[in-house]
Amino acid sequence: MSLFDNTACNSCLTLRELTTLYEISAVISNHYDLETSLEKSIKILKNSLNLTNCTVHILEDDLLTVFASVELSTIQKKLSVYKVGEGATGVAALSKEPVVVENIHNDSLFLNKSGKRDFSNLSYVAVPLVVENETVGVLGAALTKSTEIGFEDCVRILTIIGSIFAQTIYSYQLNIKEKERLEDLKSYYKMEWDSKVHNFGDIIGDSPKMKQVFQVIQRIAQSEVTILVRGETGTGKELVAAAIHKRSKRANEPFIKLNCAAITDTLLESELFGHEKGAFTDARETRKGRFELADKGTLFLDEIGDISSSAQVKLLRVLQEREFERVGGSKTIKVNVRLVAATNRNLEQMVKEGKFREDLYYRLNVIPIDLPPLRERGDDIKQLVNFFLERAIKNHKKNVKILDEAMELLASYPWPGNVRELENTMERIVLMGNENGIDSFDMSLLLPALEKGKLEDKPIASSKQASHKKSLEDMEKEAIKEALIANNFNQSSAAKELGITLRQMGYKINKYGITNEIQE
Repeated sequence: MSLFDNTACNSCLTLRELTTLYEISAVISNHYDLETSLEKSIKILKNSLNLTNCTVHILEDDLLTVFASVELSTIQKKLSVYKVGEGATGVAALSKEPVVVENIHNDSLFLNKSGKRDFSNLSYVAVPLVVENETVGVLGAALTKSTEIGFEDCVRILTIIGSIFAQTIYSYQLNIKEKERLEDLKSYYKMEWDSKVHNFGDIIGDSPKMKQVFQVIQRIAQSEVTILVRGETGTGKELVAAAIHKRSKRANEPFIKLNCAAITDTLLESELFGHEKGAFTDARETRKGRFELADKGTLFLDEIGDISSSAQVKLLRVLQEREFERVGGSKTIKVNVRLVAATNRNLEQMVKEGKFREDLYYRLNVIPIDLPPLRERGDDIKQLVNFFLERAIKNHKKNVKILDEAMELLASYPWPGNVRELENTMERIVLMGNENGIDSFDMSLLLPALEKGKLEDKPIASSKQASHKKSLEDMEKEAIKEALIANNFNQSSAAKELGITLRQMGYKINKYGITNEIQE
């Protein structure tokens, strides 16, 4: 009779364990909120097997923090943080093996950082949550006087449940990381097209050469051909690519861009084609490349002339076959991407010198678009000056006017850095310029690269110019003094108005002795 009772008791306990596993599996599979599903699972574990202080720690940045618990308060959760290797929880994470503390009241391995005191608790079991030999967390539980299962059974059941939790946490973390990465990419690569900007989207100008560019864009935008945009640095090649995408059939799909010259050869292939987990050092997870991110959309590759020979071979294959493999992977991935490439190099000469593949050159150069340098765009310069000046005035909340004589100097300047240089010059003019009006002499100081001969040929129309030979430092000093006076000598407000830091403001005040002058 005693043997029968013992067998019946064991069968009852086994049935209870199986029921616990079933209920936890059902909760995990039917809830999309990870924390809620884990807490419900912990309640089932507690009620079914009489385990207490059941806690799930998640490993992040070498720290184990409480992610789910139904018995710890908010403060106790914050206190229960363990380093890897610290206490029973940390040792389980480090060793990837279950840790059993038979008597929590006299074993130094049980640190009880939460500070929760429950003298009915006798023992503690910590089971690592491991996926692909990587620890993602730890499941811990305390055994009480009423717990019917022993250490061996407790470790066994917690290990099974832990494997369910581990896979769920791992999938959840991957999903979160992928969402965050895609959101970052979406924010970074998304082009802002302002309908208020005149002429051709973000591209400003109506010179004959730019009108030719606009006509080409309109004609080829709806097609699927590969396009090669050529021009000097700063001429707006990226804006042309964006304009083509906006007017194409892919306008509602991703517009992804990559500057090939800004990435080392070793990383370029990974950026283009992605990589599998473990493909190289620090490849801790699978990552999609730009081709996958641009699927059904447009991929803009700037500085295409700077890619390595090996990358040229792989790029040629993608253009021909529309398929590739990730770095470290064997699975063939097919994509539908329209490619717009850009370069400021002479690709024909590079082909002759053997630095660029001839077959790739012909694949890229299906439809060439040549952008003129800014010095050849005539009155477009004045349009761009007014556009960037208005934007800088709005950003820095400082009204600056460029007089006609200074505007003529800007129009005659060669602009070696093209539109990008002009944009930066307008920022400098607004920050450093005089609100009473910038004349040709002021402009020569604000634009040091201006050729001296051009200035000497111009008549000196301003009396201020003849009577005061102001240096750039004089103008900077005057701008700082005016900003301080306008803001009641509040250095923080003055610095904000000028677009500089408070530290820079303090340095300038000491440099020019402005504080002493104001006090006098």
